[in-house]
Amino acid sequence: MLQAGSRQSAVARELNMHRSVIHRLWNHYQRDQNPSRRRGFGRRRITATADDRYLLQCARRRRTLAARQLASQLSAAAGRPISRQTVSRRLHEGRLFTR
Repeated sequence: MLQAGSRQSAVARELNMHRSVIHRLWNHYQRDQNPSRRRGFGRRRITATADDRYLLQCARRRRTLAARQLASQLSAAAGRPISRQTVSRRLHEGRLFTR
């Protein structure tokens, strides 16, 4: 519709969207020739998929370990610091919960 010469406000009214959404998509399309969002851009995870599997496996084997103990165990295995909160989040994603 915009390529045909319609105004952004008219397109927004017709599609029942805010004008800023149409403006952003049109600018993105003009820049990249593709209106869709790029996937995979965001905050990078500190743990890899293999680390997550290792963490879940350790938590299942030793159910009495707290998140802080699991964090120190994973940090030693991964070779980089991993926080207790990260461990707790990964366990929640795997449907496991710490004491």
